[in-house]
Amino acid sequence: MIVEFDYSKLRGRIREKFASYKNLIPNLSCSTLDTESKLSKKLNGHSTFDSKEIIDMAKALGIPNDELDEYFFNAKVRKNERSA
Repeated sequence: MIVEFDYSKLRGRIREKFASYKNLIPNLSCSTLDTESKLSKKLNGHSTFDSKEIIDMAKALGIPNDELDEYFFNAKVRKNERSA
């Protein structure tokens, strides 16, 4: 089973603190998140965040360690699909 995550709260925090992905990027030290495109792919579920990226983003966004799960590990709820 593949778990997909809901990053809507993370997107909201980015908008709140930096207004856009573009403004967040210069505040990250992680070289794997050095473009809007790379960050967008992660937020859209096309690739996953690694632990260094999570720590780096949390620091830039002021997310406390005890709230990381709310921003990075909030599993999407999917409706059951039935076969015809």
